[in-house]
Amino acid sequence: MSNTFLLPPTVISPPSVAYAPGNRKFQGIPSVCITQENQLWATWYAGPNPKEDEHNYVVLAKSEDDGASWEEVLVVTHEDASVRTFDPEIWIAPNGKLLLFWAQTVGHDGTIAGVWFVEVVSKDFGGVDFSKPKRATDGVMMCKPMVLSTGEWVLPASTWRETDNSARMVISNDQGESWGVRGGCHVLEEDREYDEHMIVERKDHSLWMLVRTKYGLGESVSLDRGKTWSTLIASKIKHPSSRFFIQKLISGRILLIKHGRQIDSFDKDNKKFLHESWFGRNQLTAWLSDDEGVTWKGGLIIDERDNVSYPDGAQDTDGSLYITYDYLRKKEGAKILMAKITEKDILEGKLISENSFVQRTVTTNR
Repeated sequence: MSNTFLLPPTVISPPSVAYAPGNRKFQGIPSVCITQENQLWATWYAGPNPKEDEHNYVVLAKSEDDGASWEEVLVVTHEDASVRTFDPEIWIAPNGKLLLFWAQTVGHDGTIAGVWFVEVVSKDFGGVDFSKPKRATDGVMMCKPMVLSTGEWVLPASTWRETDNSARMVISNDQGESWGVRGGCHVLEEDREYDEHMIVERKDHSLWMLVRTKYGLGESVSLDRGKTWSTLIASKIKHPSSRFFIQKLISGRILLIKHGRQIDSFDKDNKKFLHESWFGRNQLTAWLSDDEGVTWKGGLIIDERDNVSYPDGAQDTDGSLYITYDYLRKKEGAKILMAKITEKDILEGKLISENSFVQRTVTTNR
């Protein structure tokens, strides 16, 4: 195998017709953020075949009307036909920079995968400028970065199934100029999936990690800023083996977007659901916690349908919550969808805020 996966990808802006929505048979795994200028940004990855393969590429789009319409402004691909670009994240860093992250590897090999990023700047008259692509760390990061109370930036990057301590915490102390692995949580080989872990800092400054496993969600805690992590145990949060979203909000509450109307019917000792009933990638639901994830309130259904998955979120300065997710990822009619909700909506279990909405289309291949 050549090492071309270590070489920078090709960034195309604006995207050519070859990357138009109508030419896609796969699109999913989105991410969203909002700038202080009220620009919404969404990213996902796509491809001309109905599967995850070497033809995958990353798409970036922006909206200036609260998600009513979108302009696709950039594509990330690779000159080597064997290298795929995938699993993007869009994030507003504490210094105000808009950073687009993605992974690139050959096939599904996590041992050679790398997390890359560019800074994106919106032009006054449409389109974008972007910096030279830079490789941040080994692995794949398909969940949002976060910032510690110390000011350190954190990437939840994973080397997937191939290595121990794969659910890693990657730190930058210099605003993204350099990155280093501080520590990682070990997932037992028989339980290991893709990790897709996220980290929340609690009020006592301990770090709480949730991890995707084959049995659902696992959890671990670090008391030394991420250097070491407790033995991963099954979380009481009921969830299929799929990505979730968790974030500390401005209010101090923790937001959780997950599948299923139930929150805690799991036997942690036996890794078995107490009420055996099939559930999967449906009933995408928002919850809030006032007590650092011990108990949960609300249960706002964002989308009940089957084949909805991979939520990501961002909070505006006014408290509004934007949630993206995918629908029918590998089929005709595949969509990237968005919801705008508030904490009041979640606690009431229904939309009561004036500007809230659900199931708004960002893009579709139909």
